[in-house]
Amino acid sequence: MLRIAIQSKGRLFDDCMDLLKESGIKLSNAKRTLLIPSSNFPIEVLYLRDDDIPECVANGVADIGIVGLNEFKERQKDAEIVKGLGFSKCRLSLAIPQLIDYPGIEWFNGKKIATSYPGILREWLNQNNIKADIHVITGSVEISPNIGLGDAIFDIVSSGSTLVSNRLKEVEVVVESEAVLIANKNLDAEKKEILEELMFRFDAVRSAEDKKYVMMNVPDAAIETVLALLPASKAPTVIPLATQGWHSIHTVINEKTFWELVGKLKAAGAEGILALNIEKMVL
Repeated sequence: MLRIAIQSKGRLFDDCMDLLKESGIKLSNAKRTLLIPSSNFPIEVLYLRDDDIPECVANGVADIGIVGLNEFKERQKDAEIVKGLGFSKCRLSLAIPQLIDYPGIEWFNGKKIATSYPGILREWLNQNNIKADIHVITGSVEISPNIGLGDAIFDIVSSGSTLVSNRLKEVEVVVESEAVLIANKNLDAEKKEILEELMFRFDAVRSAEDKKYVMMNVPDAAIETVLALLPASKAPTVIPLATQGWHSIHTVINEKTFWELVGKLKAAGAEGILALNIEKMVL
């Protein structure tokens, strides 16, 4: 049995539960339960505070965990990153009041910076030979300059709207963060095998995101032109139709490029273009 630690609430919790569900892992909907086993996969989910996950994985309370890269870097626990998962993206940035003219990182010399991430900030300051005071705050870091607790802040930024509402501007991005899968360094062979199967499922789910399975009918004379327009993981599939002189072409494309391609495909002679959602894609 493999034990995975995930955040007990918040956006990362929702993203993790969606990933497990899409990976075919069934969990009960029991409320206020710390540990829940899957009914169809050798895994159990341990719900924790996000800042406790790195330590619990490092000391073996959990075998693996999903946590923000920002939290993992800040806690500096002896676990390993298996891979980035591509969701819950944000960044750790330095921000200052909007009306201040920012000349560069030297501005921070002698300043007081409020943050909930003193470890990452201290490392960045040392790397850039900047002498600044770090004022540790838990929660509502963005209000610090307005109430005199700091000259600047170092905090999580997603859309940037919170900064704007507090009359701040982002001036330096220090860490690009996302959800990462971390693991204890001493997993036995059985747990490593379960982890490999879990990663296989995660990869299949992630590979299908933002992809469309596209089918179209193409006259033989236009096949080469249409194929030249299409991206594909290997190569498009070309199938003869019952109607002589026509073939059906199947391929997978990125959803972002679909509408851009449709006009070009129609101009090249493609007809009956059909786009379907993909739930899983095994590469």
